[in-house]
Amino acid sequence: MRASELHKLSDRELEVKLSELEQELFNLRFQHATGQLENVKRLSVVKKDIARIKTILRQRR
Repeated sequence: MRASELHKLSDRELEVKLSELEQELFNLRFQHATGQLENVKRLSVVKKDIARIKTILRQRR
């Protein structure tokens, strides 16, 4: 997700999106550990999206 798209969301929407991405990251890590993950690049994409959201939330505070 692009940063410009994230800036348009409210704080509450960003927090919901953040919790969804953190849950997805947990599931991806679990799949990677068990050898079931086919798209390993998705791990880094989700981590970067989490970082973007956290950065935007901190900028607004």
